[in-house]
Amino acid sequence: MSETTGEIPFRVGDETFKTWYKVVGDLKACARPLVVLHGGPGISHEYMLPHADLVHKYDTAVIFYDQIGIGRSTHLASKPAEFWTVELFMAELDNLLAHFGIAGSFDLLGHSWGGMLASTYVLSRKPRGLGHLVLVGTPASLKLWEDSARALLRGLPEEVRETIERCEREGTTESQEYQDAVGVYYEKHACTVQPWPEEVARTFGAAAEDPTVYHTMFGSSEFTVTGTIKDWSVVDEVHAIAHPTLVINSPNDMAQDIAVRPFVDKIPKVKWTQFAKSTHMPHWEESEAYMKVVGDFLTTL
Repeated sequence: MSETTGEIPFRVGDETFKTWYKVVGDLKACARPLVVLHGGPGISHEYMLPHADLVHKYDTAVIFYDQIGIGRSTHLASKPAEFWTVELFMAELDNLLAHFGIAGSFDLLGHSWGGMLASTYVLSRKPRGLGHLVLVGTPASLKLWEDSARALLRGLPEEVRETIERCEREGTTESQEYQDAVGVYYEKHACTVQPWPEEVARTFGAAAEDPTVYHTMFGSSEFTVTGTIKDWSVVDEVHAIAHPTLVINSPNDMAQDIAVRPFVDKIPKVKWTQFAKSTHMPHWEESEAYMKVVGDFLTTL
């Protein structure tokens, strides 16, 4: 299974940055490669690497990349808040598709924020070359994401819940006690594999090392979005997604049913699959079953 890594020049205004990528499989021999959009915004691609399993099982190619501002792509800690827009990341995706010459035929899989980006991209760009869309743990709005988080918060141990609520009231969400409490939430609703796989740990470590994008766009709280995309929503637009779409979530997912329901109810060609033993990362928690669902979906006409 061949792997290629490299950097793509990404021009924004009069500046040129770099987008780091990894291609697994042979793009030239693949009719329709899969582009994987990681979550965040502002966490790196590593935790999505299990999707490379699709290459040898379904004879495809998979493209991973670190979105600008994180991982091995250009970091821009000094950029003002207005620089970090959804449009910026859509332009980066345009640039990646053009670089590989695959805009005429590709599939798109987004996890969490990556699914938000993917759904916005499809609605905005209306890509004719898109074959299938996969939305994993993706909310249709950040208001619904908050509703999910608040519902799950009520199920945490009382001491943990009280710490989170107090730190949010006091504005101390960057404190160690808050991070420790949120760590309990992550272990219960982000990924239940213990200890966390190295790739998952590296992803969260990258975000902690440079939280610029996450803090600017999302905020410092998992339960109240305060960043620049706090009003993001595609609830009133998703009916216009014409591509075959697979929606995935889990009963204990950070993206609860209420968060994904608009996709399920309004997209004309939609399939909804849940993984009963998973949370926000079924590609780790139920990897074999997950890859079969995704792979079978991507190979349908």
